[in-house]
Amino acid sequence: MSVMDAIYARRSVRNFTAQPVSTASIHMLLYAAVQAPTANHAEPWVFAVIQDRKLLDRLSETAKQTLWLQAQGEDADGAARRTVSLISDPAYHVFYNSGTLIILYGKASGPFVAADCWLAAENLMLAACTAGLGSCVIGLAVPALNSPEWKRLLDIPMELTAYAPILIGHPAEAAMPQTRKPPDVICWK
Repeated sequence: MSVMDAIYARRSVRNFTAQPVSTASIHMLLYAAVQAPTANHAEPWVFAVIQDRKLLDRLSETAKQTLWLQAQGEDADGAARRTVSLISDPAYHVFYNSGTLIILYGKASGPFVAADCWLAAENLMLAACTAGLGSCVIGLAVPALNSPEWKRLLDIPMELTAYAPILIGHPAEAAMPQTRKPPDVICWK
C-alpha cells in the first residue's frame, strides 16, 4: 500500500475482533512512530502498551467517571453534555473492547512536544492501516491517563503527559468510506 493509499484508506475503527495484536506487530508500529519528524530532533515521546483486558476495562470505567465529573461543572458546554449522554450508557466501553491500547506520552515540556507526539501517532496509525490493523484515537481517556492514580498504577513518571491514546486491533468490519470537505484555503499569496 502506498502512503497516499494509506492516507485515504485509514479510518477510525470502533469495532474490533477478539484476535490479539502480536508483539511483532506492536514493535513494527512503534518503530514506524519514531520515524516521525520532531522539532530540534528532540524525540520527546515514550510509549505505554496495555493489553491486559481487565486493566483496559478498569481504565474505561475511570475515564467515564472522570469525564462525568468534569461535565458537571458550571461551564459545561453542549459537547460535554453529549459526552455525558454517551458515557452514561453502562454498555459503553471507552476502548470499544479493543485488546490493545498504545499511549504516546511526552517526556519533556516545550512548545512542540504535543505536535511531535501527534506526528508520531499519525505514523503509527498509518502503519497500522498498511498492516491491515484498525486504529482509533481515544481522547476521552487523556484526563484519566494523566491522573496521579493511573500514572502510579502504570508506573508512569509523574512528569510525563499522555497526549495520544490509540486503540489498535483487528477490525470486525470494513470501515465505511468517509467524505471530507475540500481544503478551505484562506490565504495563498
